[in-house]
Amino acid sequence: MPLPSLWSKAGAGDPFREMRREMEDFMGAFGRRLPTLDVGAEAPAINIAETTEAVEVTAELPGVDQKDIKVSVDGNRLVIAGEKKAESDRKDKNWHVMERSYGSFHRAIALPFEPKDDAVQAHFDKGVLHVAVKKPPALQPKTKTIEVKAGAPVEPAPPVSPSKAA
Repeated sequence: MPLPSLWSKAGAGDPFREMRREMEDFMGAFGRRLPTLDVGAEAPAINIAETTEAVEVTAELPGVDQKDIKVSVDGNRLVIAGEKKAESDRKDKNWHVMERSYGSFHRAIALPFEPKDDAVQAHFDKGVLHVAVKKPPALQPKTKTIEVKAGAPVEPAPPVSPSKAA
């Protein structure tokens, strides 16, 4: 009696197609079975830019009060933390969609230097936090502008030898 072949037309079909279908079914159901966890606000979206004098960080913090934001420096790390508080009437309504997140957030940015105490300034405007961290003088580029003069270069006078000067 011959053994059934997976590759024959009498078999169950292409085993790889069957395995792919099983994996797609499993992965599709996997996301639907997981409970949603409300663990707090997401980490804020940030932009980091560098100028010759400073490192500039902007963080989007919509719905956060200025008094709930804390900016600190820990060694060479700039830390932005805070809390987005939930609205008080969440339970009084029959909600259909809730995508906004609430809770505490924390973001640490490694700097290539350790800033001095007075080198950090923070401003909050229209839901965006602006932080400027001044670079130490040793890291700021030292350039010297040379004046360009018109005309032909002046030939330097020949050096005077010590024996002729006496």
